[in-house]
Amino acid sequence: MNNAARKLETFVTIDSEHAKLREQTRAEERSYLMEEATPTVIAVSVDADHHFSKHNQPTIRLIEAFGIEGDTHAGETVQHRSRVARDPSQPNLRQVHLMHAELFEELGDAGFTVQPGEMGENVTTRGIDLLALPTGTRLHLGDAAIVEITGLRNPCAQLDSLQPGLMKAVLDRDADGNLIRKAGVMAIVLTGGEVVPGDAITINLPPEPHQPLKPV
Repeated sequence: MNNAARKLETFVTIDSEHAKLREQTRAEERSYLMEEATPTVIAVSVDADHHFSKHNQPTIRLIEAFGIEGDTHAGETVQHRSRVARDPSQPNLRQVHLMHAELFEELGDAGFTVQPGEMGENVTTRGIDLLALPTGTRLHLGDAAIVEITGLRNPCAQLDSLQPGLMKAVLDRDADGNLIRKAGVMAIVLTGGEVVPGDAITINLPPEPHQPLKPV
């Protein structure tokens, strides 16, 4: 085999390996989907004050490295009161709160009635297993906005002010007894843009090894 043929064989092998890796990545990303339908934003919500629930909006604007325009939790440093009390100089890893609508249906089966925004999330999704995503996953929301998942939302007692027993309902245990927090995930804004209900969501996983989400 001459040098040209060997080079061509090498290129073909590398390209084939890249193709296999791309397909493996796409298959892994599909494994986080909860339905056959396209993952979608079903509601967007904002609140300018430190109320527990947020108000549904026709559109929201994400601002790079800051959060959601007009939302009380937007900022480069921590804005949640409990975090500010500890150390107001901490970076804000909770700029955007996302929650899966499938949780509302699960809660409905347990006798609760919860609507998008009522549990404090900014972006309500359908079709993605948010809780199973690894830390550092990037979600493309609509045409431009990109957020990076930083961790889990830690449920707090304010949930019981919405409906008694709700905090306990969003906590569970796995087969090994580990605590499962179901109240959505937190993210930072990497790329700004408008997000509206009906926008498609695209998943981009981080490089392996993947790290499971922890409360932030």
